[in-house]
Amino acid sequence: MELISWNIQWGRGADGRVDLARTVQALHAIADADVLCLQEVTRGYAELAGAPGADQVAELAALLPGYRILYAPGVDRVAADGSPRQFGNLIATRLPVREVFRHTLPWPADPTVPSMPRVALEATVMAGERNLRVICTHLEYYSPHQRAAQADALRVWHREACEHASQPGLRETRPGPFTPEPRPVSAVLCGDFNSAPDDIAYLRMLAPYDSPHEPATVPWHDAWMRAHPGQPHAPTCALHDKEQWPQPPFACDFVFITEDLLPQLLCCEVDGETQASDHQPLYLSLSDE
Repeated sequence: MELISWNIQWGRGADGRVDLARTVQALHAIADADVLCLQEVTRGYAELAGAPGADQVAELAALLPGYRILYAPGVDRVAADGSPRQFGNLIATRLPVREVFRHTLPWPADPTVPSMPRVALEATVMAGERNLRVICTHLEYYSPHQRAAQADALRVWHREACEHASQPGLRETRPGPFTPEPRPVSAVLCGDFNSAPDDIAYLRMLAPYDSPHEPATVPWHDAWMRAHPGQPHAPTCALHDKEQWPQPPFACDFVFITEDLLPQLLCCEVDGETQASDHQPLYLSLSDE
C-alpha cells in the first residue's frame, strides 16, 4: 500500500495561487498512491487567501477519477443562503472501504488564543488481504492545551479499536447495524499535528500504553524515524513559503504506524521540492507481506 499525507492549504501554493489541479499533479508526481490523506480542504470559504472554489470536495472528486472520496469537516457551518461552510480532512482511496468513522476531536476552551473545531477521519480499508485503519487528522495550531487533549483522544480511540479487535462483541443473528465490521489493530495515523517533535502532542502519541486496562493496545511508531534511524526529522513546513513561515524549516506533519506494521515498512519520505502548499507531503510505502 502506498499512502500520501499532505496539508494542501486548500490548494494554495507558495506563490499564493489556489490550484487544485496543480495539487493533484504534485500528488501523482510522488506516487500512484492507493490512499491520499489531505488536510485543509474547504467548502464555502471563498474569503480564504487565494479565493478557493465553492466546493473543493467536488473538485477533488473530479480530479481523482477512480478514487472514493471521504470527507469530514471539523468546521461545519451554514451560510445565510443555506450553503455549507466547511473546513476539514479528506481521504481519497482506490482500496475497498469497509467502514468509516468521523471523530470530533476535543475542543476545550482556551480563551488566550484563536482556535477552531478539529476532526479525525478514519476509514477501514482492505489493503491486499489485510484490514487496515487509516486515520487522517489535523490538530490545533495555537493552543498546546487543545493539542494535548486531541492527542489523548486519538490514543483513546486507538485503544478502543484494539479492544474491539481482541474482544469482538456478540453478533446479532439478523443482518443489520448490530452486525459489526471487524476492527483491525493495524493502523496508519497521519496528518498535520501542528506539533514539533518535542511538543506534548507528538510525545503523547508515542507514549507507551502501560496501564493495567491497556494490555491489548498496540503502540504507535513514527514511520519516518523508523525509516531514518538516528536522523533528525525532515522538515515539512517553512521550506518555501517564507512569507507565512519566516522561521527556519521544521517538522510538524507525521505518519504513525502500529507496531505490527513495522516489518512491512518499506519507506517513509518527505517531498521537500514541491511548492504547491505551505507544507510538504509525506509518502509511506508498506509491503503486503
